[in-house]
Amino acid sequence: MQGDGLGLVQPVASLPPVLLPDVPAAADVDAVRFGLGLRGYRMDQVDEVLDRLAAALEERDALIGDLRSRLAAKDAG
Repeated sequence: MQGDGLGLVQPVASLPPVLLPDVPAAADVDAVRFGLGLRGYRMDQVDEVLDRLAAALEERDALIGDLRSRLAAKDAG
């Protein structure tokens, strides 16, 4: 650990980075967990945003699936 010139020690990350796949699904968002920090974000706000994002991804995926089914039916008929 190195100081910043003011006598304070810079924290060292002890957790792996929070990553999502390139094309995240709702389950990927549900699986995200953040480490606790002394001056972190309000967990209730983070949870709300993640819940809304997961719902939006589920809705998007359902719409894409529906459109693909319609296109396949149209191409077949």
